[in-house]
Amino acid sequence: MILFDSHLDLSLNGLNWNRDLTRSTEEIRRSESEMTNFRRGHNTVAIPEMRRGEVAVCLATVLTHANSQGEATIDFRNQEIAWAMAQGQLAYYRILEEQGYFRQLRNWNQVEDHIRRWKGSGGEGCSLGYILAMEGADPILSPARVPWWWDQGLRVVGLCHFGLGVYSHGTRSEGGLTSRGPDLLKALDEVGMVLDLTHLADQAFWEAMDLYQGAVLASHNNCRTLVPGCRQFSDEQIRAILQRDGVIGVALDIWMLYPEFKEGITPNTVVSLEDVANHIDHICQLAGNAQHAAIGSDLDGEFGTEQTPHDVDTIFDLQKLPPILSRRGYSHSDIEGIMHGNWLRLFQRALPA
Repeated sequence: MILFDSHLDLSLNGLNWNRDLTRSTEEIRRSESEMTNFRRGHNTVAIPEMRRGEVAVCLATVLTHANSQGEATIDFRNQEIAWAMAQGQLAYYRILEEQGYFRQLRNWNQVEDHIRRWKGSGGEGCSLGYILAMEGADPILSPARVPWWWDQGLRVVGLCHFGLGVYSHGTRSEGGLTSRGPDLLKALDEVGMVLDLTHLADQAFWEAMDLYQGAVLASHNNCRTLVPGCRQFSDEQIRAILQRDGVIGVALDIWMLYPEFKEGITPNTVVSLEDVANHIDHICQLAGNAQHAAIGSDLDGEFGTEQTPHDVDTIFDLQKLPPILSRRGYSHSDIEGIMHGNWLRLFQRALPA
């Protein structure tokens, strides 16, 4: 079944982790077999596996921070450096497009054409489609730069990532939008950007929802009722997204799936795709239908198989979800919606025609 994955940090893996995504996951693992970092050699995403897994469309991110938290792959001293690093990540996507691996989708007509072609050929001869997204808005130097990013094809923006960003407090910090946040939201709204609510601290979440009038989504977020913690959404937050006709992509990082998770200690054997289905089901129960839950895997988001459900070896294994959902009583049309249709419905409404 066609899959629309709403969160893949592909350029981060290509540039910051120095992975050749045109090679298979197994080839990449072998190339990292002598590295001492415990996260190396456990990657799950590469272009061949995306094709096998029918990942026809994804939200592909640029991700850089303007702070000094010290994460060497994404944290930089100021916005100018973060902007420059983001340009490199954007250039990586452009090269993959030139080589025929990817096709950037900027408007609904392109998305519709891409899906039609994929379904007609089973993906044979089709590039992988991607919508450009930004995880943390630090690379946007000012609201005046938003139109430039729009012209590059950027269509989805999250204000922050971990900690305090330029425009908002994010995961593991407490607070609202910064003094610069409202003006950026206004600029994003004016061009028609989709706002990604993922990673917003609770206060910032509600401030952004009050200020932003455009389309909203959560590209990779799970449910606080099932797994307590600031990284997940409360039922009240989920209902607020549902009221805006938004969609929530459920993520596969096990610290968002297992309540007692401890990094480097908790084995992935305690989590399976059944736990992913639990979060999908919780969103559907709150909505009263299956039109607002989807997949935002975040696979290889600075973790690998050591921190994914034990029955996920590569992104191809997301195709195990339809049988799980079917056994839980979801209809074929519901499962199609969760796998791709709900995202397509949202972007039909949110993207320019």
